[in-house]
Amino acid sequence: DAGSFQEAGVIQHAYNLNFPLHAVPASSAQCPSWSAFSVSSPAVVLETVKQAGPRAEDRPEAVVVRLYEAYGSTVTAWLQTSLPVKEAMLCDLLERPAAQGSLLLGQQGLRLSFTPFCVLSVLLVLSQ
Repeated sequence: DAGSFQEAGVIQHAYNLNFPLHAVPASSAQCPSWSAFSVSSPAVVLETVKQAGPRAEDRPEAVVVRLYEAYGSTVTAWLQTSLPVKEAMLCDLLERPAAQGSLLLGQQGLRLSFTPFCVLSVLLVLSQ
């Protein structure tokens, strides 16, 4: 027994195989590295980042981030972003805000709690 699929990073390697990075030519100017999002737990996969759909017509500057727990565990993870977020809230799959209201955006980012194989959608309203 060589260890678990979690220890082997199977999910991350599968994403790397199926969705490889594509290099594009850039200018010779040096650009600092930049990442729009990061998640603190390897058990949580950030699956989708998209512009909010028509149900968010009162929030044209919003994006939806969809994440899921992939290890079958209960975990708390921090979602960090370099985007200018002014408000964050959980939403359903139709992108309607959930009843619990806004999420607290702290220095560590957004604190999200997952049960095994849970899918969460987060609506991020950006500053204009």
